[in-house]
Amino acid sequence: MAFWADKRVCVTGGAGFLGGFLVAELKRNGAQEIFVPEHPEYDLTKRDDILRMLEASKPDVIIHLAAVVGGIGANMANPGRYFYDNAMMGIQLIEEARLAGVSKFVALGTICAYPKLAPIPFREEDLWNGYPEETNAPYGLAKKMMLVQCQAYRQQYGFNGIFLLPVNLYGPRDNFDLESSHVIPAMIRKMVTARDLDETVVLWGDGSATREFLYVEDCAKAIAMAAEKYDDSEPVNLGAGWEISIKLLAETIARHVGYEGEIIWDATKPNGQPRRKLDVSRAKARFGFEAEVPFDEGIRRTVEWWEANRAGYDELNTRHHI
Repeated sequence: MAFWADKRVCVTGGAGFLGGFLVAELKRNGAQEIFVPEHPEYDLTKRDDILRMLEASKPDVIIHLAAVVGGIGANMANPGRYFYDNAMMGIQLIEEARLAGVSKFVALGTICAYPKLAPIPFREEDLWNGYPEETNAPYGLAKKMMLVQCQAYRQQYGFNGIFLLPVNLYGPRDNFDLESSHVIPAMIRKMVTARDLDETVVLWGDGSATREFLYVEDCAKAIAMAAEKYDDSEPVNLGAGWEISIKLLAETIARHVGYEGEIIWDATKPNGQPRRKLDVSRAKARFGFEAEVPFDEGIRRTVEWWEANRAGYDELNTRHHI
């Protein structure tokens, strides 16, 4: 509580999925001055908007969550935009934070930054041992540049920037827009619709790829803990430390949704990265984080949220998720 009580905190992306949970976590930890720059009032790809944001918030701590994100299809359709927007946000924001004397910068990277064929489990030491999976490499590399920048700035300027690598997140209030959503909300929405209309569900790939998922509230806790306790140049994985096949994931979601129809796998579509599972030992050792919410419980909460909020969802969420 004492750490946050006198800190002015700026959370970019604080109005988004993870951001909402993080802001609530910071308040529970004693933060009283939290500034959330919302898009489009603040377009963080533009230097002038970053300067206005810094002037308005005068932060001691910046937690940079804002990103232009999406699933495999969105990444394939927008590789240039995902690279440019994410790179420009990170590079300019870190530079201006340094010049403004910000005392702590927390940069959120992405699991997409890891090499396509990194050994399982993904260890932070393997981050540079190969090229990322092609469908999301531009996004992953743009975010990874923040790690390079934080390390370089720590070395030259003594800038206290840390870099965290969260695995795939899920939970209530996720982005359920089928054009840009990630796998869990997309599956939940498809299966609820198919259940209600007595339709068949078609999913991308062959179901063999594996993924690791971290419940959004667990991730918010991890970020707050790292911001308070971690001060080092080495990147840190944030995850749950297990993996599940996409096929078993689909069966799990179908059970929670009550969908009993057929699941068809479209193997002409990409699987994405073959496997994802993190080594999460560094986060535990350096700032004491361990995931708490069991996966089945997290899926149950997420399905319940969608069932309660899907009416009129598209009309209420026309603004781009950032």
